[in-house]
Order: sequence, then C-alpha cells, then structure tokens
Amino acid sequence: MAIPETLIPAHSFLKLGLRHSENIHYQLGPETLAEQTVLLGQGVYNDTGALCIPTGKFTGRSPKDKFIVKDALTENTVHWNEFNQPIEESSFHLLYTKLIEHLNKNKNLWVRDCIACANERYKINIRVVNENPWSNLFAYNMFIRPNEEELENFKPGWHIFHAPSFLANPATDGTRQENFAVVSFKHKMILIGGTGYTGEMKKGIFTILNYVLPLEKKVLSMHCSANVGKEGDVAVFFGLSGTGKTTLSADPERFLIGDDEHGWDDEGIFNFEGGCYAKCIDLSREKEPEIFQAITQGALVENISFFPGTNTIDYSCKAITENTRVSYPIHFISNAIEPSTCGIPSNIFFLTCDASGILPPIARLTEAQAMYQFISGYTAKVAGTETGITEPKSTFSACFGAPFLPLHPAVYAKMLGEKIKQQHVNVWMVNTGWTGGGYGTGRRIQLSYTRGLIQAALNGELNEVAYEKMPVFNFDIPTSCPKIPSEILNPINTWSDKNNYMEKAKTLASLFIKNFEKYASGCGEEILAAAPKV
Repeated sequence: MAIPETLIPAHSFLKLGLRHSENIHYQLGPETLAEQTVLLGQGVYNDTGALCIPTGKFTGRSPKDKFIVKDALTENTVHWNEFNQPIEESSFHLLYTKLIEHLNKNKNLWVRDCIACANERYKINIRVVNENPWSNLFAYNMFIRPNEEELENFKPGWHIFHAPSFLANPATDGTRQENFAVVSFKHKMILIGGTGYTGEMKKGIFTILNYVLPLEKKVLSMHCSANVGKEGDVAVFFGLSGTGKTTLSADPERFLIGDDEHGWDDEGIFNFEGGCYAKCIDLSREKEPEIFQAITQGALVENISFFPGTNTIDYSCKAITENTRVSYPIHFISNAIEPSTCGIPSNIFFLTCDASGILPPIARLTEAQAMYQFISGYTAKVAGTETGITEPKSTFSACFGAPFLPLHPAVYAKMLGEKIKQQHVNVWMVNTGWTGGGYGTGRRIQLSYTRGLIQAALNGELNEVAYEKMPVFNFDIPTSCPKIPSEILNPINTWSDKNNYMEKAKTLASLFIKNFEKYASGCGEEILAAAPKV
C-alpha cells in the first residue's frame, strides 16, 4: 500500500533523511497490521483473535541503555543519574544518520500519526516510524488516535523511530551496548534500536511529558492509573509496573480514566494515552475479567506461550518471561471514559509490592507521611519488568516512577504535596505484596482482599472504623473492614514469630532512612519527622 502524498507530503520525509521505500504503510487499521504481521511470519492469532508476537531478545525495558542528549537545553534542567544518562549530541547525530540509512534499506516502513494527552491544552502530536507492522499496532493501541479532521492538518511535534533490527556500535556510537533508547529534547526525537520491546516507545513519550509538562506547563505528571465512581469521585493509583495499577483501576463498578500515565492541572486529571498495557502473567477471567475480555481481535499480546497443540494462551507460563503483556485501545474496557479526562481526585493510593511482608494491606497516611512515602517510592521490582529481574527485589523509586523522571524528584513531590493540601485529598498506602513473612516464606496478599480494602476506602467505610498505630512506621491501620478478615490488617498478627517481624521491620525502616538521606536537604521538618522510627 503506497503512502498517499496528500496525507504525508514527500518533503516531510526528505527533511528527516527518509527516502521513499518500496512501500510506506500509513495509518493502517489494526486488522490490516495484524494480517501483515502474520503474513510476514512475525506473529500468530490466538483462539480469541488477538495477535500474539515475540519481542525477541528483550522482553522488558533496559533502563541502563536509555539516554538523554546532553545539550544547552538539558544540561542544567535534567537530573542526571543512573536513569537519566547523558549522551553527547554528536553521538545522537551519528546514531540518527545510521538509523535513517538502515530504515531507507527496508522494503517496508509503517508510519502512524498519533497524539499524547487527552486534554486539548497539552496535547502533543507524534509521528511513529516502525520497521515492523506489530510495532505500529502497538502505537495504534497505546497512543490517542486522531480523527480525520485532526489528520488533515497534522503536524508532528515529536518523532519516534523504532528499528529492532538496527544495532549500535558501542565503540563508536556512545551507547553501552547494541540496544538503545535515546531522547533528544532539542530535536524532539526518540531513537530506539536493537530492541523489539514495544514498551520502550510508550515510556519514551512518558519521559518527554515528565519533562515538558511540569517545566513548561506547571502540570504534575504522574506514573499512575485512575478511575472515577458514578458520583464523580476520582481515585489515583501510584505504583511501579507489576504492583497492580492496571488491575486495580479496571474496576467494573467504576469508570476507567487510564491505567498508567496521567497529568494533573488545576481543573483535574487527564490520561496521556489512548490504551492500556497490562501484564498477563496468571491472568484469569475470575480475577481480572475486564483485562481478560480485552484480549480479542485488535489486541497485541507479547511473549506468551500456548498450551501444547493449541492456540489457547497459557497465562501461567513463564517460559519466555514473567513480563507477558497485552496492549489494547482503552475502549476495549467496557466502562472506560473518552475523552479520558476527569475532575480533582478524592483519594490517592500508593501501591507497594512489599517483598519483605512488613507493610499492612492498607494504611491511612497523614500529609507529611504521604510526602515522605511519595518521595521514597518503596516497592519491589517485579520479575520480568526489567531485564535481569527474575524475582521480586526491594527497591526505592522516587515518585513511584524514577526511571521516567527527567527532573529532580523534588519537583514532582512539591507539586503533589501542594495539591494534596489544597484539595484535602485522602492518601492511603496499599501493600499488594506479601503477608505472613517475606517472599519465599509468606504468601501474596489476595487480590480480592486488596479490592475490598480499596472499595471500603472509596466508599468512606474506613472513615467509620477504629485505627491503631503500626509500630516503627507509625501508620494508622484500620482494626476492621467490612468483608475482610481482621487478622490480616495488622501484619504483625500474620507472622508466627512476632520478634522476627519487629527485627525485619526495623531493617526495612533503616533502608527507608538511608534512602531518604539524598532528599532530606530539600524537605521541611514535618516531612522529615514522618520517617519511620528505629
């Protein structure tokens, strides 16, 4: 299918260095992209009609291979650290030249124009260039799909170039190894090579929004999911991948705003994306009906295995990775709202997958505790989400999204703190990890219990119960909750050895205190006083 020049003039590609390949496929629908993938032998259909593909060597993000171009624009604004690694502008130009030449040799390219940000005031136009049809299907699913009128006058503000088969030369190109994801704020481009993992495109755009919105628009960007009740009450769920953001926001009793990335301005919150990217491991119709039903024609499923001799997905299989994923347009969730915008949140939930089994299933936080926990961003890296992670590993990720935050965490924390205070938002910590002991000894908290506790908080039922202080961390823990066994609410009651629990709690508290040292100078006494007490 040749590209209609009325939609993308030739000069717009020539300016980028791209010559016309034999076939440039523009703005194809999901059915056609899936068909092309199957015809190329790059994927197969499952028994519900979803396209299933392998992403190759990389089945998760590779944060050590993500770079930001260091130039006059970013030198003094980006918070340079292990996640925001600098690369010279000369290396960017060299990579860009090589990547474009690689794409020019392809017989087929897939091009898509799409949008980030559901709020009209902040939307960013994106042009995605892919060398595989299934990568372009991911872009269709995950970004906002422009209508015909928007396409007629579409001018891309940012470009993504994604070529999994292009390998960098670390000796000359300034990369760590052959795969890379490079962001240039000056050139408004994201270059991705050597990896087929589609999430690199999604997180690349998230990274630029985490720079542009707070710095230029004074809008808080958040790594969170969000939904809204029938009465208009908005709930926000912070947490790293694998802690339950997608699962817990897909509530059949509430309307989904979005599952991963949002902005918050003076009028309310809005989704950055037009789709959902859910983990599939151990997925079932009973536990997660909305996500299970979304795996149908148009969905893109990554790195799964089938039951032998069938095209039925074995969701329990970890043969390729634990980070099995599905992307689908947000309207695949029956109760999603479009456009994905809503009012000011009433409740915020910090989701933490506590691998040590110390934290309670739910706790009510004071404003100071909320800020301390937000800056800390304690959780566990769940197996498969990043390359090399094979079991939960306790970690701290500032603002529950440090790998995607180009600015100093204090920038986001200050903005969130102001909103919590001004809007009188309730803040809760929810442990979706272990109870009765740590990983390997205890057990994972039941999803039904987590849902019940969150529902009770949303309904105001937890406002009517008594609370007790948790030792060491000083959180307020409810002593009862409708339909939830009271004995699980205080985690010390789930441990057979209470002395062991206290020792492990102090060990975890020491990790919090040590981690917070790097942020202490930018925090007031009230926040510092919210630290756990050893």
